[in-house]
Amino acid sequence: METVGIVKSLWRYPVKSMSGEQMPEIFLGFSGVYGDRVYAFKNSAATRKGFPYFNAPVQPQMLLYRPKFRNPERALRPPNLFEAMSIAPGVTPANGDSEDLILDVLTPSGETLSVDDSRLIEMLLLGINEKNHLTLVRSDRALTDCRPVSLISLQTIRQIETETKLQLDKLRFRANVYFDFASSNEGFAEDNLVGRRLRIGSLAEIMVLERDPRCKMISLDPETGDHNPEIFRSVAKLHSATAGIYCAVLVEGIIKEGDKIETVN
Repeated sequence: METVGIVKSLWRYPVKSMSGEQMPEIFLGFSGVYGDRVYAFKNSAATRKGFPYFNAPVQPQMLLYRPKFRNPERALRPPNLFEAMSIAPGVTPANGDSEDLILDVLTPSGETLSVDDSRLIEMLLLGINEKNHLTLVRSDRALTDCRPVSLISLQTIRQIETETKLQLDKLRFRANVYFDFASSNEGFAEDNLVGRRLRIGSLAEIMVLERDPRCKMISLDPETGDHNPEIFRSVAKLHSATAGIYCAVLVEGIIKEGDKIETVN
């Protein structure tokens, strides 16, 4: 195996389009990162068929809401993970129950609300077309846009900074795994991993399926919600509106900051 990179930070986003949380380790499951995007707000007035969710491109202030699991230890990994891993050839761990993954949301005004509090929906709709009607959705499967897991290299983010002449918060890209290439300083080198099988840490394995298609989301500042359209325009013009890679999980397992990312022959 060849080491292609090192994990620099790990992130999950408990509520789709809200602020994320940095994790020292995450569990990569077949359905995605455990605890990632387990909640979303479905919008009955969504104009895009196949995409029913209310998100930050519609309401940029969503990025300023900070979800926190009420029981963080129980939300870290499946409750029977280690028992399941001890059963050959590797039993798929069970999802936690709803109490394991219940969370509260710190609003921009400083108020803490349960994710299922109706007042949260009222706040999210402030300043938005009154035709929007939101309902909370919870899923054991990560409610990602396309694929279960996303990675992006720090070299790619630095190249986009050079091209836009802007200093960018990496969280604009809302990846699960941010990594450094081991022997390359080139941006977008992860594009060459499409179709490759990678191991992260001692057990987890992923298949790189495709380049990550981007949208207005990367033009939104994750700390303020401010919109700078030049960022997406640049990525669209120079890189076919892609940055980073989408992956599927082939072998489940825990990955940690500092883990090696290796090709699997």
